[in-house]
Amino acid sequence: MGKWIFRLALCLVAFLPGLVGAEGDKPLLLAGADMARYLPTPDAMIAKSIQDIRSNRLDDALREVNRVISLRPDFKLAHLIKGDLLMARSRPLSGIGTVAFPTATSAQSLSGLRDEARVRLLRYIDQPDTAQLPRQILQLAPEQKYALLADASRARLYLFENVEGEPHLKADFYMTIGKNGTDKRSEGDMRTPMGIYQIARELPRKGLADLYGAGAFPIDYPNEWDRIQGRSGHGIWLHGVPSDTYSRPPRSSEGCVVVTNPDLKEISRWVQPGATPIVIAERTDWIDHVAWEKERGELLARLRSWQTSWQAREADRFLGHYTAAFLRGEGRGWVDGKRRNIVEKSWIKVELEDISLFLYPGSNMAYAEFTQRYSSDRLASLSRKRLYWRMEEGQWRIAVEKNSELSTQLAQH
Repeated sequence: MGKWIFRLALCLVAFLPGLVGAEGDKPLLLAGADMARYLPTPDAMIAKSIQDIRSNRLDDALREVNRVISLRPDFKLAHLIKGDLLMARSRPLSGIGTVAFPTATSAQSLSGLRDEARVRLLRYIDQPDTAQLPRQILQLAPEQKYALLADASRARLYLFENVEGEPHLKADFYMTIGKNGTDKRSEGDMRTPMGIYQIARELPRKGLADLYGAGAFPIDYPNEWDRIQGRSGHGIWLHGVPSDTYSRPPRSSEGCVVVTNPDLKEISRWVQPGATPIVIAERTDWIDHVAWEKERGELLARLRSWQTSWQAREADRFLGHYTAAFLRGEGRGWVDGKRRNIVEKSWIKVELEDISLFLYPGSNMAYAEFTQRYSSDRLASLSRKRLYWRMEEGQWRIAVEKNSELSTQLAQH
């Protein structure tokens, strides 16, 4: 990170104090081409106005803010900044929200708007390298044309396109999460869950309360891992904002992921209920392609080892792919039954299709989902399987297994 980004980061941590820099400060500017790329959006225009303030170009900043307000009269942060800029004509600015704002005068409201200013600007000075990939998404199945990744620390919702199994960044959107942050544990705790979920269905605008804006996409929280951990709650949605609001502060929902109504309409073009995964993380881990391939290869190799030991009818080796806690929980009867089920077959064939692989946010875990075609001298079945892996004694081992049978038939003799 360059010196100018480092200095700006210090200002951001303190909610952008001293917006008109002290004598000797250097302007903090994006390259012209980079900034021009984003100018059409209110999001980018607000970021540019804040940079203009930082560089003591207050007239430019006011023109930019007025443009935003003309496009989005319901953009509360834009009105707040405009009030500061008008006041700056008579006294120096000391920070965002130095002027009372008619519809957001409480300390809590001002804090939320300051935080929104911080993360909106951060998006333009801390962009991921286009050559990097998200560590949390290691492989997408062919049917997963797109994937979402919510980054709580940056207040960004990333949209990735599936390019031959790799997640390539297509777009990103400002977002809001729960008032108390992430790591949801119980009903009503005002937190957003962390984990790997799926967009379950789409709820159109018609019939929804105005709170949800342009529509909603419920996600399948709690998943199997959440339930085992005793996590409760329901009704976690990706949705829009009320009709009289452009955006909400970064932490102001009851646990849902919230985006602006224009952004939700854009996202709805790409999201496919029942197929689009959504990863919710405290922070996205961006890594280079070599490191990404290494992570992917290690997990995929472990999955293949589980598959081949099953096909080879090596029961002990197969059971060695499960955590000790899983085996204890299933009981001795399950273990003995599984061993007999494997060794008493004359032959077994297991095919894995449509594999998706993820590293689980906030824990030393991984997740795999795939279609499984099983056949033996006695039985043939087709199922959808989900495996939650934990690192145990230096190896990925299965901590939770969920099997959904699609079809089963006895072998013909």
